Amino acid sequence: MLDLHRLRALVALHHTGTVSAAAAELGYGQPTVSHHLRRLEAETGSVLLQRVGRGVRLTPDGERLARRAEEILALAGRAETELHAATGLRAGRVRLAAFPSGAATLVPAALALLDRHHPDLTVDLTEAEPPEAADLLRAGRVDVALTFTYPGQPAPDQVTSSTVLTDPLHLVGRDLPAGDADLTAHAEGRWISGCERCRTELLSLCATAGFDPHIGFASDDYVAVQALVASGFGVTVLPGLALVAHQHPGVVRRPVPGATRAVQVSTHGSPPHPPAIGAVARALAEAAASPADHRVT
Repeated sequence: MLDLHRLRALVALHHTGTVSAAAAELGYGQPTVSHHLRRLEAETGSVLLQRVGRGVRLTPDGERLARRAEEILALAGRAETELHAATGLRAGRVRLAAFPSGAATLVPAALALLDRHHPDLTVDLTEAEPPEAADLLRAGRVDVALTFTYPGQPAPDQVTSSTVLTDPLHLVGRDLPAGDADLTAHAEGRWISGCERCRTELLSLCATAGFDPHIGFASDDYVAVQALVASGFGVTVLPGLALVAHQHPGVVRRPVPGATRAVQVSTHGSPPHPPAIGAVARALAEAAASPADHRVT
């Protein structure tokens, strides 16, 4: 039977790239990590590590085992959480990942609800874009995530998601006419794109409008994007939550008809989930259902 401590050492090496960094991540001494890795090779009868200069790297067998080990550790973590959950919600810790504008808007409202109903429940918050959040869920490094997706984008493997909010998209510029957004009016101008998923959706919206946008700048920081717009470097498309979290005084927004993204609560695997994770998921859904927490005014 494979030892979980040794699998953790292998996964840490896979994530960090060096034995010393893996030891730092796990809080072990470097000799301890090296010992676990040697024992793992002996137990499996496989060559998992290859020396390269003064360091090591994983062999193909090592890479395959590391990926499986992430799944094993995630399941073991979930089993441990479920056992601890037998004591109910009198105490507990939930690890939550959220994308930046969700972390700035829906998460504080959800934490306020949890503080009211489950004051002894601790939530550790990590900021992560949806692809990274899915990786963290599969690796067992977070328990629940607030994510988003645009129409037509594939769902991540082994992740169960429930839509809690339809977030409208807005054209953001320095000087825009009143009414709904007209993307074609900016077909010859410069555009500013966001994260990879947001860039894909921007290209899709512009293609539907009949043009290929000239993207002059790109940033996944919605505060920086608005500052660029306010300085006259172009226009952009931003979701409502980003504008609730922060709207630069030098920009205006106009709704893009029919353009939205789905904000989701995501977990690894299928329900039922431990009570503490369920409580966080319900609080996020309740926060999303409250217009005061996400409506652009």
